[in-house]
Amino acid sequence: MATKTFQNSKELYKKALNSISGGVNSPVRSFKNVGGTPIFFERGKGAYLYDVDNNQFIDYVASWGPMILGHSPEVTQQSIEEQAKKALSFGAPTNIEIELAEKIIEMVPSVERVRMMNSGTEATMTAIRLCRGYTEKNLIIKFEGCYHGHSDALLAKAGSGLLTLGIPDSPGIPESVASDTIVLPFNDPQAIKDTFDKYPNEIACVIVEPVAGNMGCIPPIPSYLQLLREITLENSALLIFDEVMTGFRLAAGGAQEVYGVSPDLTTMGKIIGGGLPVGAIGGKKEIMEYLAPIGPVYQAGTLSGNPLAMSAGLSVLNELDSEKYSYLEKQTHMLSNRLIELFKKYSVRASINQVCGMLSIFFEIDQVTNYDQAINSSAEAYKKFFYGMLERGVYLAPSPYEVTFLSLCHDNGIIEKTLSAAEDTLISWNK
Repeated sequence: MATKTFQNSKELYKKALNSISGGVNSPVRSFKNVGGTPIFFERGKGAYLYDVDNNQFIDYVASWGPMILGHSPEVTQQSIEEQAKKALSFGAPTNIEIELAEKIIEMVPSVERVRMMNSGTEATMTAIRLCRGYTEKNLIIKFEGCYHGHSDALLAKAGSGLLTLGIPDSPGIPESVASDTIVLPFNDPQAIKDTFDKYPNEIACVIVEPVAGNMGCIPPIPSYLQLLREITLENSALLIFDEVMTGFRLAAGGAQEVYGVSPDLTTMGKIIGGGLPVGAIGGKKEIMEYLAPIGPVYQAGTLSGNPLAMSAGLSVLNELDSEKYSYLEKQTHMLSNRLIELFKKYSVRASINQVCGMLSIFFEIDQVTNYDQAINSSAEAYKKFFYGMLERGVYLAPSPYEVTFLSLCHDNGIIEKTLSAAEDTLISWNK
C-alpha cells in the first residue's frame, strides 16, 4: 500500500493560518480532535473527493450532509450554470423561490408556509424568536448535544464542533441570554415531564434534532418524539424540529415522516441548497404569518432566496423519490451491518447507530442514546480508525462526534471498497 502524502495541504494550512482565523472557516474542519492538519480539497465527483495532492478518497462527509446526489451531479451543475447566465442575485423576488417553496410544502405535510434564509443558524434563530413572539413566553428547551447553530440562545452543550473542541458553552454569551434556555438530556422522558411540571406556563417552545446528528447519529428512543408533541400541545408551547441535517435525507418528509410526528415549525438547510449556502423555516400558516412583513416578528436577509441556491436546491429535490430513499436506506444498512461484523471478527468493541443515509461509529461502548454516552466513547480509537481509513482512501468526518453520510452514489462497489479498507485497517491494529 502506497503511503499518501499531504504536503500541499500542509503548506496551504500554514498559509491559511496567516489570513484565516484558526486556518479554517468552521472549527470542525480543523482536525483538532484527530490531530494533524486539515486536508484541502480541489474537486469532487460522485462518491469521490480529490485533494490538492491528487489523492482520491471515497467521501463520507458529503459536505456535512447536503450532497445526497453525490458530488457535482450534472442536473445541479446545469441548473446553476443556467441561472448564472441570467443573474447571480437580485435582492428582489424571483419565481424560483416560489417553485422551491412549493416543492418543500409538497414534500413536508406539516409545512404550509416557507421563509428562505442563508443558513441553518439563521433558521433556528428565527424559529426561536418566532415562537417567543407568537406564544408571548420566554423560556425555551433544548437538549444536550443537539446543535442548532451558533446563535447565543442555543449555544449551550451543543455538540459537534463544541464537543470536538471540548467547549460546553461559549464565552461572549451574556447570562441574561442563556438564562432563558433550559438544557435537558436527550432521550430522557422524565426530564421533559418534570420541566413542564415546574414551568407549565412559561415555556415558549421545545427545539430538537429529531435524530441527533451533532454528537454522532443518535435516533430518538421509541415514543420520545411523540411525547414532545403531546406535552407541548398540552402546555400551549410550540415544537420545533431542527431538520437542517435530517430534512430530505431520511425521507421526502424528513424525520417527521419517518417517526410520524408533526411539529409546529421545521428548520431546514443543507439539501435544499444543493451544496450552496441556504436555510429555511417552514410551518403552520397561522404561526408563519406572524413574521414580518404581515406579522410583528422581524426577520430579513439581503441574499435570502438567492436564485443560485434556489435553483440548485430545486434540482436536488426534483430527483428524490421513494425508490431513491429505499435504495439509500438499503445501502446504509448494508454498510452498518457489515462494519459490525468486521468489528466482531477482529474483537473491536464498537456500536453503530444508523438511520437512512446517516450512521455513526462509537468505539469502546455498547450503546449510545444520549450525550453522556457519546462523550464516553473512545475518541482515541476513532482517531486511530480515521487515519487507518484515510490512508486507505476513505474520508470520514475528522471528529468522533460527527455523522458518516452516504449519497446515492455509494453503490455496492463503493461500499465493498470501504469495507475492504476497514478490514485492512483492523488487521493493521493487531500487527
